[in-house]
Amino acid sequence: MPDLPSLPVTFRPGRTRAVLLTVGLATFVSITTIAMLLEGLSAGERLSFVFTAGLFAGVLFLLARPKVVADESGVTVVNITSHRRLAWAEIIQVNLRPGDPWVFLNLSDGTSLPALGIQPGIAKQRAIQDARALRDLAEARSTAEPERHQG
Repeated sequence: MPDLPSLPVTFRPGRTRAVLLTVGLATFVSITTIAMLLEGLSAGERLSFVFTAGLFAGVLFLLARPKVVADESGVTVVNITSHRRLAWAEIIQVNLRPGDPWVFLNLSDGTSLPALGIQPGIAKQRAIQDARALRDLAEARSTAEPERHQG
């Protein structure tokens, strides 16, 4: 059995998140600064610049939101606009096939749940390591006796 990460553990696309948050903040500051420096704009026009910059930054911040949190009792998948809590026993398989944009969790109810918190994007090797760790955790947790996990 491979070494399992200590629980709780959070998987998220760190580099992608850093880029999205940095670009969102830089864009907001730049557009707001330009709106304040441009002469001849009314207060409403300045406000519309700032509002548009805020919307753009908000979208980038939402795109930076995904994560997968594993703890003793299960997994929480946080995607762009949703989140779902799963017990370990609900996770049948963790998939990250070549070409997949992110991990997919095959569930006991016959559905598949995308887990955007593990995505190959900028850091492919990290995503593969995270997917393997989550897979190993799911296999160990869903097949072991409940008393093994108490502590």
